[in-house]
Amino acid sequence: MIVLHASITIALIVALIIWTKVNPIIALMIGSLYLGIAAGLGMTGTVTTIADGFGDLMVNVGLLIGFGVLIGALLNAMGALQRTVQLLFRIFGPRRLPYAMAVSLNLFFPSIYPDVQMVLAAPLARSSAERLGRNGLGLMAGALVVGIPVGVVFVVPGLGAVSIAGLLDIPLSTMLLFGVIAAPLISVLTLTVYQVMLRHGWWSPERDEHASDALLAEEQLARDAVEQSADVLPPLRLSIIPVLIPVILVGGGAVARTSGLENAFIDFLSQPLLAMFLGLLIAYLLALRTVGRTTAESAIERGLDTTGNILLITGLGGSLAAVIRATDLSDVLESLFVTESGIGAIATVFLAWLIAAVLHLAIGSINVAAITAAGIIGPVIADAGVDPVIVALAIAAGAVFAVHFNSNFFWMFQSLTGVNTSGALRSMTFLTTLASLIGLVLVSVVALVAG
Repeated sequence: MIVLHASITIALIVALIIWTKVNPIIALMIGSLYLGIAAGLGMTGTVTTIADGFGDLMVNVGLLIGFGVLIGALLNAMGALQRTVQLLFRIFGPRRLPYAMAVSLNLFFPSIYPDVQMVLAAPLARSSAERLGRNGLGLMAGALVVGIPVGVVFVVPGLGAVSIAGLLDIPLSTMLLFGVIAAPLISVLTLTVYQVMLRHGWWSPERDEHASDALLAEEQLARDAVEQSADVLPPLRLSIIPVLIPVILVGGGAVARTSGLENAFIDFLSQPLLAMFLGLLIAYLLALRTVGRTTAESAIERGLDTTGNILLITGLGGSLAAVIRATDLSDVLESLFVTESGIGAIATVFLAWLIAAVLHLAIGSINVAAITAAGIIGPVIADAGVDPVIVALAIAAGAVFAVHFNSNFFWMFQSLTGVNTSGALRSMTFLTTLASLIGLVLVSVVALVAG
């Protein structure tokens, strides 16, 4: 019976988000209430469990998410993303630019909310596409597709990555180390396959592109704005420091401990909360000094507006996980995940990937799918016999599966890149499907080796 109630819960959440257009925050709360009451926790017990689950997750990741969003807002104000892509073009040239852009979006900008990344990077991708030949726009659009969504769910401090790690009780340093390897590998392999398909006629500018006069005018205005503001923006080597500091401190601490160099000072500096705060502090001071207090404070305010919604969705993912822990569903799910061999490990990876993929296919939000899947799986993964970080990577791979019509990111991508619906399906939908499947294969190989 509990399986039936859990299925109804997931269907209810999906239906509320898709068909009735209810905000995911409300949908997750309603789903958690239904599951708790239907499973016999009682009305008061259900509410208490929801509150406890929310609070427990916020203790672990709340400030980290908030700091990450604020860093992203300040980087936006300082023009870091635009100038990074421009630098990559000068360094790598047209042939390697799509790969460099995708990996840069993976590794250096996951703290920026995906919609903001798309708004900032799309004009640069379009302008760069002009130098890449007939299929240039298709290729650069593909770089955006594998760069932004993959980074958000695989690489700390991306919202999806931080949330998955928190819900599965994985140290952020561990998630970071695995993510910075997995995300670029998935992106490069996906783009390589895609580029071969482009050479064999997968993309047609006449069929797949549609750049309006208004879009072209906006693109020129954006280029002019960046050029005019170059004198007041900090050098790129400085504006990128707020992103590099958390990566270096958290990742460096993990490497030091693995090498046997652990001590109190290293532990202190490599604490993710301190590392993220130092990144935020540096970003804030840089913004004050370069773009001015008014611009810096406006960026902080925009970041705070975004943070509230993100924290509520993430925290309610923790609430759903807490309700699952408190019901007999944990025992049922545990029986699905318990493994004794390499074959069992593959089944575990596939099941975790499938749950996230189905949720994303239905809901249309990568982050919500990742958070919900991790909330479902988190309570039982400890007894699954598979390293939680492997399951986390499987969830991340599943969460990017097939971005399509029910995603606002799909329509934003179409409008900002100048492709039509056919082009969006051939780039956004196809590449997120391909990246998800490649991620599943890679994680399965890791599970076999680790087993």
